[in-house]
Amino acid sequence: MGNETEKIKCLIIGSGPAGYTAAIYAARADMKPVMYTGMQMGGQLTTTTEVDNFPGYPEGVDGNALMEDLKKQAERFDTEVRFGVVTKVEFSHEPGGIHKVTVDESKIIEAKTVIISTGATAKYLNIPSEQRLIGGGVSACATCDGFFYRGQEVVVVGAGDTAAEEATYLANICKKVTILVRKDYMRASKAMQRRVEITENIEVMYNTEIDEVLGDQVVEGVRVFNNISKEKKVLPVTGVFIAIGHTPNTDLFKGMLDMDEVGYIITKGKTTKTNVPGVFAAGDVQDKEYRQAVTAAGTGCMAALDAERYLGSLI
Repeated sequence: MGNETEKIKCLIIGSGPAGYTAAIYAARADMKPVMYTGMQMGGQLTTTTEVDNFPGYPEGVDGNALMEDLKKQAERFDTEVRFGVVTKVEFSHEPGGIHKVTVDESKIIEAKTVIISTGATAKYLNIPSEQRLIGGGVSACATCDGFFYRGQEVVVVGAGDTAAEEATYLANICKKVTILVRKDYMRASKAMQRRVEITENIEVMYNTEIDEVLGDQVVEGVRVFNNISKEKKVLPVTGVFIAIGHTPNTDLFKGMLDMDEVGYIITKGKTTKTNVPGVFAAGDVQDKEYRQAVTAAGTGCMAALDAERYLGSLI
């Protein structure tokens, strides 16, 4: 493509529920959005085999199928969905300024508005058996997938508030929840630790790590080890919930957009506006509290409306 330059009204970076919803609204507002999907078209949901909590699907839906539905809806309104990776951004800090974005290190886009929906990546343990069984019993979201383990035994890996919250949520659904804590203490707040302590069907195993997730296609157990005594044992669980945090996909924007200490983009008040005029953030890239497909879609709608109003203010 060389170094050709394309001028557009609205560029959407990222293709999860936030990005596709933003595209639907932006397209219906005649903003003629162009979306670059990133390497994982459809985002995190494409690694989820079954989504049971997205409105409009009474029987549940496969994650890939859900994202394909959203893509088709965006394209129905003439969103141009392109496979490609944004590799460089140069944002204008002037109201009405043009934002210059480089795609695949070659194509230049000049956009009046940019909606960032690059999401966040769940942190995993990165052991081969865990990675192989993601979607087959290994999950990073209890509120997304806990329903499928009703009445069963599961483990939660982590020591912070997220791990404690996921464990207490799962305890309402599952027969037993075991929290695996790598050190001899939990980092969770005292209030969250208390909730764990008073929940009868939660057990905490300290100084304990996963050696291997057992099972061929679905989780059939975990082999754990005590990192002091080195003793190993097998826990007969069917679900493994990794709760050691998320990393927002914001490296590309560091130094240009206001972020918190972890790297989540800070938006103004109840809007999706960033500190740069004409640049908006939606979905998990700016939401570390809820991280649900439906909340991401909601902020995608907000971002498109914010972008439309911004363009209107320039006339």
